[in-house]
Amino acid sequence: MPELPEVETAARTLAPHVTGRTIVGVERLDWARMVETHSVPLFRQLIAGRRMVRAHRRAKWVLLTLDAGWILAIHLRMSGNLTVHGPDAVARPHVHLIMTLDNGQRIFFDDERKFGRVRLLDAAGFAALDAAHGPEPLDEQFTPHTLARILSGRRTKIKPLLLDQRRIAGMGNIYASEALWLAQLHPLLPAALIDATGSTALHAAIQAVLQQAIAYEGSSLRNYRTSSGGRGQNQEHFLAYDRAGTPCQRCGTAIERIVVAQRSTFFCPLCQQLSGPTAHGKEL
Repeated sequence: MPELPEVETAARTLAPHVTGRTIVGVERLDWARMVETHSVPLFRQLIAGRRMVRAHRRAKWVLLTLDAGWILAIHLRMSGNLTVHGPDAVARPHVHLIMTLDNGQRIFFDDERKFGRVRLLDAAGFAALDAAHGPEPLDEQFTPHTLARILSGRRTKIKPLLLDQRRIAGMGNIYASEALWLAQLHPLLPAALIDATGSTALHAAIQAVLQQAIAYEGSSLRNYRTSSGGRGQNQEHFLAYDRAGTPCQRCGTAIERIVVAQRSTFFCPLCQQLSGPTAHGKEL
């Protein structure tokens, strides 16, 4: 599933193509369940003629701010991509939504597994979406103290807590594994046992891995592409994720894979011990 860096890249690369452009209409929408907030006929009617003011991101949602107070929120889910094409481009069978713009360009929402979702939100609808997510980990307001408050008193294991969108917005499986490796924290360590030193290290690690991934335009493991159709390059720089059996870049011990909260999790059994020094002095 595209995570914060991929969604941020999608929004950034989409922005130059759509900002100030008007949606002429919907050329294709052949998967009705994709639209969560209106019937397909009403959705078509409401976005036709709307000018796009801004492309940005909240959590794992690409947001297209439209005039008249609407926001088009798009969740890529497991296999979704937003790409921009000319008027003569031939859409693949998995392109389930095509929006035509006033300059002839078309936005394709390609979603092979049909898990992607679209919401057309008014101010109240967006407020509800916003409130359902925790702080943005790259915002200035997300400080080490903020993270320490999120972790405080929680017996939840740190890896699934990082995946909980109500706690921290946009984090996903790849970057949780990467951040925990960088902070030298075991993925099964209860959040409450991470002290100030550990939470400060984790805060720095979260921001570092996300910023790096954005710089490389995300990680393309399967379906993810930028709006121009290019692949992200961050998968070439993984520290732990998808590296089972390869030497840890810090100590040389083989990276291991376990399943945590039904997700593949990668860590170094020496650098990221469940108790002892890497638990920052707090024993289980």
